[in-house]
Amino acid sequence: MTCCCLMATTMMAQKKELSLAKTCLKSGKNLDKAEKLMTDLLKKDPENQKNEKIYLTWFQVVTKQYEIANEKLYLKQKYDTTAFFDLTRKLYAIGATLDTLDAMPDAKGRVKLRYREDNAELLNQLRPNLYFGGTYHVRNENYLKAYDFLETYLEADKMPLFTGYDYQHQDERMPEAAYWATFAGYKMHDAARTLRYHQLAECDTSKAKYAMQYVCEAYRWQDNIPAYVEELKKGFNSYPDFPYFFPRLVDYYHSINRPDSALVYAEQALKTNPNDELFQLAKSVALLNLERYDECMKLSEQLIAKNDTLAEPYFNIATAKLNQALELDRRNQPRVYRTQIRKLYMEARPYMEAYRKLAPDEKRKWAPALYRIYLNLNMGKQFDEIDKVMKTL
Repeated sequence: MTCCCLMATTMMAQKKELSLAKTCLKSGKNLDKAEKLMTDLLKKDPENQKNEKIYLTWFQVVTKQYEIANEKLYLKQKYDTTAFFDLTRKLYAIGATLDTLDAMPDAKGRVKLRYREDNAELLNQLRPNLYFGGTYHVRNENYLKAYDFLETYLEADKMPLFTGYDYQHQDERMPEAAYWATFAGYKMHDAARTLRYHQLAECDTSKAKYAMQYVCEAYRWQDNIPAYVEELKKGFNSYPDFPYFFPRLVDYYHSINRPDSALVYAEQALKTNPNDELFQLAKSVALLNLERYDECMKLSEQLIAKNDTLAEPYFNIATAKLNQALELDRRNQPRVYRTQIRKLYMEARPYMEAYRKLAPDEKRKWAPALYRIYLNLNMGKQFDEIDKVMKTL
């Protein structure tokens, strides 16, 4: 008996609050109060979360709030832009829950969709606000909110509420929305969010190369090296001139001692742009690491002839000569090779000194090399100076 009384009391209170909310709806006033009545009902009793009437009323209240806000913006009256966009996203959240309840079968297993068609039509009209809300928050560097808006925009395609709308194929803005979601995930340094929509983001041809860059970084954050390298290859094959993919791809192959693969990509890059200094330099480094010293020096001389301010070609030539000298020295026949070895050190010297001038901060590269050169050429003054530098490393 007591239980029945409690249920009756609860039902009466519920009807009263729904009635108050509907009164606010009719007058268009105290809508914030009406909304709070509905959210309080949902918080008070878990059973209320199965009540269509509460969600329907809440949906109608927020729709009214949206209409008033939209009118104010149209009339160029003062209104919070962020709050306006938030209303659209709130409507999507309420609409999704209401649709789930609407789709529940009755006692006889029948499903009668009473709200879907009208609600889907309304929300479809408001859907651009999700996209513009997302990009608005991107511009304001509110990346988490931006992502939430864009996620709602993209996920609508999977919601039963929008069955038949086929946004994936009918909405040309989907790839761009996916790009901005990927960008927002990247700016948050969130690998999962960066990767969630990356395949669709890469369909936005105007921004695909940037999306691929963010994807590479996300895989790197996850320490997923195979996926990182595959995305680098994909990016390079599509955009060989884009400055991100090629350097990292060749650096990766050098890091795993695969200069042969680095050379393959350097030569592939040169087919697209034979005069690109970065591609030529990458080939020079690969040739050096493959111990193809004569080819390395020839290409490096060509680079210097075109641009004598590039530091690395000087280093490559000097290193090639030092390696040749080391190879002769290892043969342990000083009488046979002494003159040739000295000649190689003498030839390496001006190139390594030039590299030092052009890259003074790269002490760990030029200091040990010049130490060897000055030592083998018996250059006491220069050796003493470089010995002091070596002690600072």
